[in-house]
Amino acid sequence: MAKSEPETFFPQELIRNFSIIAHIDHGKSTLADRILSLTGALSDRQMREQYLDSMDIERERGITIKSQAVTVNWVKDKKTYALSMIDTPGHVDFNYEVSRALAACEGCVLLVDATQGIEAQTLSNLYLAMQNDLTIIPVLNKIDLPGAKTEEVRSTLCDLLGVESGEVLEVSAKTGFGVKELLDAIVEKIPAPSGNPEGPTRALIFDSQYDAYRGIITYIRVVDGSIEAKDRII
Repeated sequence: MAKSEPETFFPQELIRNFSIIAHIDHGKSTLADRILSLTGALSDRQMREQYLDSMDIERERGITIKSQAVTVNWVKDKKTYALSMIDTPGHVDFNYEVSRALAACEGCVLLVDATQGIEAQTLSNLYLAMQNDLTIIPVLNKIDLPGAKTEEVRSTLCDLLGVESGEVLEVSAKTGFGVKELLDAIVEKIPAPSGNPEGPTRALIFDSQYDAYRGIITYIRVVDGSIEAKDRII
């Protein structure tokens, strides 16, 4: 378990693509911030609350509206892995953003607030993940709060997903407790991409945004083949 210096190329077996899904205010963006910090993607000086929420309205309302993608490095068993993470919206009005993000992944972290339990958007996002045949890692967040109903919510998650109690991880995104173990679980449980890197190039566009300086920026998931800098995409 360790953070590492950024690398630019990873063999396919060392790549993990995953989303963080949850009901609104269950701690997705805080967990994403903690992952950025623990993996060394951002220094403490660069870190700010809800770093991936770049839109003004997101910061104003304290919610994620646009899915945000970032790749970080994580070392496990002396191997450096590239973890491509997508922080998704939790509000029901932005369900389409979630469905597009999940289509670009092999797995997801299902985050549940231990003080609130499973809520409507938890189930909605879970069903989307199941429809995409994703590997699901169930995680209880905010276990450090006095009102946490950890064992009750864990039992409900086990019944819902058909998993054993030990498969439900516990974290506090605010303090960082359990997040290193979560990163290890992502490496262990979520499969690597299964595309053919030598085949004809195929890619999935899962998001885009406008930048005042660079114009339209498109986020793609390469399914087969490869793409290099300065390649022209028609």
